[in-house]
Amino acid sequence: MGNIYDYYAAEDDARALAAFEEGGIDDVFGTVGLKGVDPHLLLGTVEACLTGASEEQVEAEPRFCELLSDPEHDGRWLVALTDTLRDSLAAATSGRLLEAVAVWSLTEDGAGQDPELLADFLGRLADLARDAGQRSLYCGMSL
Repeated sequence: MGNIYDYYAAEDDARALAAFEEGGIDDVFGTVGLKGVDPHLLLGTVEACLTGASEEQVEAEPRFCELLSDPEHDGRWLVALTDTLRDSLAAATSGRLLEAVAVWSLTEDGAGQDPELLADFLGRLADLARDAGQRSLYCGMSL
């Protein structure tokens, strides 16, 4: 059994956190879920590939996987994703998304992962980013 990661969009941090804590993320704008797709291990590489920034620059952004929920909670956490990631996913062509998958598959975290599954996930996350407009993206994680 693995961790569950649900990606969704919300108007702001307060609404995202309220929906997460109340277990109502299906009530916010769109949900994309996939077991095992940890934003810390994937999205820095994806954002760097799509924007041309280094992974270090991406991970230095204050909103990169910013923890919004109680850090003491055992088993459930909510993190914010950067608006730069949202915007780069929204603008990405399927070819650019496949490039990001290829780059990630060469990393230590991507070794042995199914690139088709990841490509499907990134496609769905890009659709969410396009539909989200100016809403922010979040990832709710649970063990």
